[in-house]
This record gives sequence, C-alpha cells and structure tokens, in this order.
Amino acid sequence: MNRYLFALVEYGVKNHLIEQEDRIWALNRILEVMGLSDVELPTEEPLSCPLHEILEALTQDAVSRGLVDDNQVARDLFDTKLMGVITPAPHEVRRTFETLYARNPQAATDWYYQLSQNTNYIRRDRIAKDVKWIYPSDYGPLDITINLSKPEKDPKAIAAAKLAPQSGYPKCALCAENEGYAGHMNHPARQNHRVIPVTIHNTHWYLQYSPYVYYNEHCIVFNANHTPMKIERATFRKLLDFVMQFPHYFVGSNADLPIVGGSILSHDHFQGGHYTFAMARAPMERSVSFRGFEEVQAGIVKWPMSVIRLRSKDTERLVELADRILRAWRGYTDEAAFVFAQTDGVPHNTITPIARQDQGTYELDLVLRNNITTEEHPLGVYHPHANLHHIKKENIGLIEVMGLAVLPARLKTELSLLKDALVAGQEIRSNEILSKHADWVDQLKTKYTFTAQNTEEILRQEVGAVFAQVLEDAGVYARTEEGQAAFLRFIQYVNQEVL
Repeated sequence: MNRYLFALVEYGVKNHLIEQEDRIWALNRILEVMGLSDVELPTEEPLSCPLHEILEALTQDAVSRGLVDDNQVARDLFDTKLMGVITPAPHEVRRTFETLYARNPQAATDWYYQLSQNTNYIRRDRIAKDVKWIYPSDYGPLDITINLSKPEKDPKAIAAAKLAPQSGYPKCALCAENEGYAGHMNHPARQNHRVIPVTIHNTHWYLQYSPYVYYNEHCIVFNANHTPMKIERATFRKLLDFVMQFPHYFVGSNADLPIVGGSILSHDHFQGGHYTFAMARAPMERSVSFRGFEEVQAGIVKWPMSVIRLRSKDTERLVELADRILRAWRGYTDEAAFVFAQTDGVPHNTITPIARQDQGTYELDLVLRNNITTEEHPLGVYHPHANLHHIKKENIGLIEVMGLAVLPARLKTELSLLKDALVAGQEIRSNEILSKHADWVDQLKTKYTFTAQNTEEILRQEVGAVFAQVLEDAGVYARTEEGQAAFLRFIQYVNQEVL
C-alpha cells in the first residue's frame, strides 16, 4: 500500500498539481485522508501506473479497513477527497488561466482542460468506456454515443442516499459553491473542481468543464447566481460575448421550457466547447431576408429540426434580429401547422440558440422549439415519438439538437444481446430485456440477412437512423413541401409584424 501512497504524490508532482517542495506536506495530507498515522519510506522506485489504478488501490484499502462504505458513490466521494489534497487552490488556477489567456485564449483553455483531467474531475478512465460511432445521415455525419461515464447508483448507494440528510447547499450541481465541496450520498464530491470567472454582457458568470465530456472540451458556462433558465434578448448578447472572448469555442443554450429544455432549468447556463457538430457544417438550403436587416445573411438550414441561421460581422445587429425572431415566435400560432403559442395560458414556443465565430463573422443558429402535448403524444408532439422510445425517450436538448446522440447506458448491453439473438435466429418478444425492440427488429429482418460478421455494424447504423428520425420528430416544421411552406409563413409573419 505504501507504494500507492507515494505514487499519488509522484503523480501530483509529475502533472504539475503540486511542487517538489510540497511532497512531504502532500504525503501527510494523504495519510490523514487515509486514516493512517505511519508509513514506511520507499526503498525502491515509485510505482508507474495510471491514476485510476492508484486511486482504486487506495480506496480499496480504505474500504477493507471500514473507513469507506463498499458502494460506488462512497468510493467516488473518497477518491475525490484524495485528489483534493493535490489539486491547486482556486486562486492559483485562476492566476495561471489569466496569464495564459493574456497570451492566447486557446492556450488558456487547453491548459484548463488538461488540468480538469489531471485532477480526475474529468475521469478519463470512465470517458474511455463510452461507445461512439458515426452515422452518415442525409443531413451529414451524426455522432452516436452510448454514455457510460456518468455513474449509475448501485442498490447499496440508493439505499444509503435515502437515509442521508437532505441539504440545500449547494442549491444545485452547477452552483459556484460546488468548488471544493466534500459532497455526500446525494451530491457528488467536488474537492478537485475549479471554476474560472468570466464576464459576459457585464454580468458575473463562471466557466467549467463537464465531468462527463460528451464531446471535445465540453464546457459549461453558468451564471454566478442561482437563477432560472430564460431565453431573452440578453441571452443572444451573452452567447456572442462568450465567443468573442473564446473564438475557438461555440456556445449554446438549452431552451427554457420543459420537454424541449435540458435537465437543469433552475440554473441559467450554457454549454459549449471546441468541437464542430454536424449542424454547424450543414448548409443554408434556402436564403431568406428579414425586413430592416437586409445586410444580415439569413437562411433555413438543411437540418431535421427547424433552424434559422443568421450571419454578420456586426454582433449588435445579430442580437436585434434574433430578439425580433424570438418575440415573434413566442406569440406565433399557426393552427394549420399545429403550432400554438399557448394553450390554457401555458406557453409552448421558445428557441434553442447556438453561437459561433468564423474569422470575424458571427453566426447564430435559432432552433424553433414547441413543447405542446396531446393524448397521442403525452411526452410532446415535437419530441421522440413512442415508436422510437426503445432507443431514445429522453428530452432532446442542446447537444442532441446539434447532432450528437446521448443514448442511455442500457443500450450497450441490449445491442450486444440483440446481436446474439439475431445471429442465433432467436425470438425476442418474450425476452424481458429485449422485447421493447421487437417491432424494430421485425422491420430490420425485412431489410437484412444477419450474420456474425455484419450484425453489429447493421445495428449501429440502424440506431443512427433512429436518431435521425428522433431529430425529425423534434422538428416543428416537417421536411415536406407542406412543412417548409409553413416554415416560410412564419418568416413572412416576422417580416409583417411590428414587434
């Protein structure tokens, strides 16, 4: 065990988390966390092994001595506490970021992203387990992922969480108060978490990375105050301010209504990163013009959802036009297209906005959203329909809107079992795990002859096809002649209305 204790210290020095002169101090802090008061000094070279192996060995030792409960949540709380010992203080992180930013914004984010991995805030060993592939859709290459890096609570952890005292601090998983927080059975530990202050539209926000990294440098920009999501004129200004400061990043916001919004509506935040999604590559297939904004390049994007793209070097004009479109859409009803601004006083229309910069030209994609429900579609008319729920049932948020499927972890096992069943010619309707896929599989059997060699790839491509259909279901205006005519009616409405 001694060798793992010294290996963690060595890791901290090697990855510039602590300095050479911090070695003894760091070792003693680690001993304190481990509940140990004695250690034999090493007589051989330190262990050279991945961080997750060091942490697993130290955590298992603590479990074996009764210091830590034997469940995944408790283990995560403990190994994060260990990493907190060797994570630089917030003022050090911010000072280094500011120094690097003064030279080059990308140098600053490159360093900060690497730090977030080195501190194990981003758990590289878990991210590596995610299943990913590309589906070549009619709209461009869609990213398909089965996310395995976000841990699911095991039964022991669920039982322990029920018994744990409830807390209102921090108010949510995004609040700045998470920085350095020890966590508990109902809230993740964040001793190894550091956030960077940023000012956008003269307001105080923070930058961090997502611990689950759905794509490269997946960052979160969140309001310093715990305030609800709201799409408004200031949202467009904030998004554009961010990409002015970080021109190599895109940034976007989830919508601010249930069903079409993200998983956290209680805290205003954006998501961005250093990645080009299929939607960003998709061309404008129909140019349009907005009265009074003729100098702004505008068009309807070739995309399964309903997207208006605006391009200009003048960010203030982009904000003005985006606000005009938003206000028009908030109050727009077109019964023939089944678009209702509200029913029984409940609003339905909102926008998912995305901003990016390309060599001084700024771009806003405005994705029209509507969260109306019916008896036929109780989870949402513009939401994955019931025949697709065997693959994707969850809300279609910002990341999916842009062309990256975040599919549930269950699919890794289910697709493997489906492959075996198809190759063996087994019937699956009576299979408790696989029966949800039975209608889909019946359709596939009319298209393919399954073999041990081709089944896995066929399933992956057909899952991709399902995701493309998911996005089409989430589009307010269908990609039909009738649907696109209805889309143009809204464009005409924006031009006719005095807003």
